[in-house]
Amino acid sequence: MDVLSTVLKTVKLEGAIFYNAEFSAPWSFRSPPSCLVAPYVSPEPRHVIIYHLLTHGQAYANVEDGQRIALSAGDIVVFPHGDPHLMGNGRDVEPKDFAKILHEIFSQRLKLARMGGGGEITRFICGYLICDPHLSKAFLGGLPPIFKVNIGNNNSGQWLGNSIRYSVGQAGDSQSGSEIVVAKLSEALFAETLRRYVELLPPGQTGWLAGLREPYVARALALLHRDITRRWTVDDLGREVGLSRSALADRFIRLIGVPPMHYLANWRMQVATQKLRNTSASLAQIAEIVGYDSEAAFSRAFKKAFGAAPATWRRSNS
Repeated sequence: MDVLSTVLKTVKLEGAIFYNAEFSAPWSFRSPPSCLVAPYVSPEPRHVIIYHLLTHGQAYANVEDGQRIALSAGDIVVFPHGDPHLMGNGRDVEPKDFAKILHEIFSQRLKLARMGGGGEITRFICGYLICDPHLSKAFLGGLPPIFKVNIGNNNSGQWLGNSIRYSVGQAGDSQSGSEIVVAKLSEALFAETLRRYVELLPPGQTGWLAGLREPYVARALALLHRDITRRWTVDDLGREVGLSRSALADRFIRLIGVPPMHYLANWRMQVATQKLRNTSASLAQIAEIVGYDSEAAFSRAFKKAFGAAPATWRRSNS
């Protein structure tokens, strides 16, 4: 999982918890697409990942027109692409449209919200993570619109769940500094969820996260991310991981979807966009950071990838 940690650090996920709920059956709500949530959580254009952690009781969740997923205590359900979705427990109840009350939801911070018909209790916490929309494509690309992982059946997950419940309670009581703790726990929770998801992937699954479970591909990914400035060739990479050029290329394409050098070139460009948007580094400095010998070579590659010169792109996206 070394490469996952490296990529998450580069992506710079920023997390927080925004809703603390105790609902009694029957209840249901419709959550809007995360693009509507984004202005409440970041002043800059960012991708928003939504998740809900059940701490007590039962519920269901589904993306609109999708199959319902049953949830129980310890489950975290994630919507990595920010799809609109439904959650609830019980029948014959009109979903409350949270799109109409987003301002109210974010204004109340982590004070306990209650709703429902007085039956079975479900407690859950809603959180989000914001990340660079370009850099996040690496690990989000192979994920379905909705997935769940139970974090209650291992020690690290149990510790995170208990810590979040306690910290959310403190934040709800307006304890100074507790929301910062909750934010860091939210980020750790998402990383742990991805690790658990990788462990539970069925055989034959493809995608970037599936590549982390294949020893040779995972080693190759770790090497590429550890040193993106190196003049890599597939022969060099194959020797480092202990496979022939063709065998490594075949495995990489089957799982990741592109050849190793294509993947490296794409990642270099994604890192470049982050540096252009978030730093004042010169084009020559960014070219060196992402492994190009000259500013001119970097500019040509960038324009080919994004259809605009780096300086033009920076002005439009800063």
